[in-house]
Amino acid sequence: MPGIQEYAGAYRGSRVLITGGMGFIGSNLAHRLVELDAQVTLVDSLIPIYGGNQRNIAGIEHRLRVNIADVRDEYSMNYLVQGQDYLFNLAGQTSHLDSMTDPYTDLEINCRSQLSILEACRKHNTAIKVVYASTRQIYGKPDYLPVDERHLVHPTDVNGINKMAGEWYHIVYNNVYGIRACALRLTNTYGPRMRVKDARQTFLGIWIKRLLDAEPIQVWGDGLQIRDFTYVDDCVDAMLMAAADEGANGQIFNLGSDETINLRDLAALMVEIGGGGSYEVIPYPADRKPIDIGDYYGDYRRIQGRLGWRPRIGLREGLSHTIAFYRENRQYYW
Repeated sequence: MPGIQEYAGAYRGSRVLITGGMGFIGSNLAHRLVELDAQVTLVDSLIPIYGGNQRNIAGIEHRLRVNIADVRDEYSMNYLVQGQDYLFNLAGQTSHLDSMTDPYTDLEINCRSQLSILEACRKHNTAIKVVYASTRQIYGKPDYLPVDERHLVHPTDVNGINKMAGEWYHIVYNNVYGIRACALRLTNTYGPRMRVKDARQTFLGIWIKRLLDAEPIQVWGDGLQIRDFTYVDDCVDAMLMAAADEGANGQIFNLGSDETINLRDLAALMVEIGGGGSYEVIPYPADRKPIDIGDYYGDYRRIQGRLGWRPRIGLREGLSHTIAFYRENRQYYW
């Protein structure tokens, strides 16, 4: 892909900090950065419900540093940001349902911690470049499709509200304090190393687990909800491009896909790729219906125009890689 190659040199010998670094996207990013000869430090609390998994850095564990710390610990963050060239700020509470049953923890992790990370940068390393992992969840139920960055934000759950605040803290610190920061609004990122033992990270995780356990995939509602998906390697490309490009500073970008699919067809596609299995369409669980957003797919023309990013891995190819990965590694992720 034109674009990502020209940024690769920016990372050789650079010092990179990844919060949530043992999690799904953070660990995939770490693998790529190690390949690019960056000096990588991962920060992760390894609290069981948040998706950090030591298996995620198998093969590179001796080529990076791991700091077991919680982003809620200001003293750790004050120390860890010092001397770093880049910060990929991926630590967060991702479960929409957990945010409704335990809103204060979501507030602590997705709001207050983001502010303390940025304060650490302001006080101890103003030269750092920060990329924040935001989410399409902040748009809520779309007013129009595809959703572009001008779309109003009206989140349907506590997680969306706190992620929106986290995103805007980054933009304010860019605009007011000159701490170069940008945000990527991710949409249904999937691939190897994601959490599959439950739906805390993405519903695709539990779908893959059910598929490989020969249990029917459960499609909620009528199954006609449309979604778009980003394979994790494409997400990593976007993050590396955004961090290396000064034109991204202060900007918010949607990621998206050239393909959209409804959930019923997605389940059928996974059964086909998996070479067996089944799916069932069932009513929404009572606690899920109020926070469902209906159809969603994003417009990614802004990041394409500014940074040259576009997705490279199609849905069928990405799902094939992902299902094959969990067939081989299920004992580490179940």
